Amino acid sequence: MKKIALLLSLLSVCFPAFCQDTPAEQQLIEKTIAPYFDGWATGDTDSVLTRASYIMEDAYAEAGRKVDSLFASYNSHTPGAAVAIVKDGKVVFQKGYGMADLDHDIPITPQTVFNIASVSKQFTAFAIYLLASEGRISLEDDIRKYITELPDYHTVIKVKHLLGHTSGLRDQAAIGSLAGNSSGDISTTEQILKLTVRQRNLNFTPGTAFGYCNTGYTLLAEIIHRVTGKSFAAYTEEKIFKPLGMTSTQFYDNHEKVVKNKAASYELINGIYYHKPLNVSNPGPSNLLTTVEDLSKWVLNFENPVVGTPELIKAFNEASYLDNGRKVVLRISGDHDTIFHAKGQNLSNYKGVDMITHGGHAAAFRTFMGRFPSEHLAIIALSNDEYNERLNARWQIANFYIKDKLKEEKPLAPTPDQSIVKPIVEYPDNLKDYAGEYYSDELSTSYTFVVRGNALIMTHLRLKDIELKREDDNKFSGSGPETFAFEMMFLKNEKHAVTGFTISNFGVKNLKFMKVK
Repeated sequence: MKKIALLLSLLSVCFPAFCQDTPAEQQLIEKTIAPYFDGWATGDTDSVLTRASYIMEDAYAEAGRKVDSLFASYNSHTPGAAVAIVKDGKVVFQKGYGMADLDHDIPITPQTVFNIASVSKQFTAFAIYLLASEGRISLEDDIRKYITELPDYHTVIKVKHLLGHTSGLRDQAAIGSLAGNSSGDISTTEQILKLTVRQRNLNFTPGTAFGYCNTGYTLLAEIIHRVTGKSFAAYTEEKIFKPLGMTSTQFYDNHEKVVKNKAASYELINGIYYHKPLNVSNPGPSNLLTTVEDLSKWVLNFENPVVGTPELIKAFNEASYLDNGRKVVLRISGDHDTIFHAKGQNLSNYKGVDMITHGGHAAAFRTFMGRFPSEHLAIIALSNDEYNERLNARWQIANFYIKDKLKEEKPLAPTPDQSIVKPIVEYPDNLKDYAGEYYSDELSTSYTFVVRGNALIMTHLRLKDIELKREDDNKFSGSGPETFAFEMMFLKNEKHAVTGFTISNFGVKNLKFMKVK
């Protein structure tokens, strides 16, 4: 073995020279050193260095250098990212780039703790599957069996509907946006439950459509709490994290708790980095704190289960279904590939290879975890930089590790310009009709509308003013720095007097406000 080590040391010294040799000389060198790879020239048959293993290690090193190039913009003056690659049952790459804490010059390492935002959902879903495997709940159960204070919507919402985002419930972030919540506000499970039970309507009939819903995953965590009598954080620690040796992982149920090695999140504005605080004590849809080192153990569990059975994992990785038996479609991507949803994971295809992925975004944390089961490859990338997405360094890293398994994608044919020039519409000069104060008892909040010049302005006590865009006689749209884009329709009585409006955004449909002044 010592002879092999000496040989490899000499080869590493000579390698730059080898790179200058002609093809004929390279063949002669390969013929000379080939016996040493098989061990018989040295007599060291106890520890054989095969050509395949040498080539594989070299390939991993080259792939690692390419990963480095993607994150080369991060340095000691920027936030950054941590990356881990798992291939064929082992961690073949893990590294940190940039800083975890710019205030105190603390660099990111594979042990840096990040909030992984919506990537948390698959852990919540897996915990529900474990609870069901214990016979303590059924995925077919009516959720009001456990969350008894929920309104009776005259239709059954099942546990499986929460898992697949097919419940029809209004999304908690979308509700909060309309209620006047801002980024950085304190948010707790208790607050969200109180707001949820005030909602009198659903976005759609459960089981009939897909509607991304963080509320559903808050309720899943709450179901686990109420069924087990343990906190959701304690249950997942006992059933998932401790058995897998994920010692730096926890569901964060108190935002004031001190956590060692935790990254702060940052946004670059006009050349200056600013903190983007995350004061959330609501585990389930988000708020899992973990490291790329620990997540490597999680992805390996899918191949060699320590937690859960192969049968459970197979069912967990399958697409969710609507009540009509069709798979739940997240969206049709630009190249017409269908992306299906599967309990906190998305099923799609990258250059002919199936992948299971999910991303996350909370405060300035940008996170991604993707698995390519047939190729035994997993990519984990966690960042504390709001603009990390611009690096385009997610599933594309697969190009460095399984390039020979990927098919070249045909460039999309340019679509003819079908833009339609909208005619200029002259609306009646009646903006003053909409002025006044409007209140929603479902949100316990009010908006006041005022006319400034030729614009209708939407105001709220806690939000910046929003200038509305007119879409039709009684229809307007808008968005603000603290609100999701929305559409609203003013309501009129038989005398054509404005009585209220309904408002919708990505996770709320037709929530009603009534005019009070």
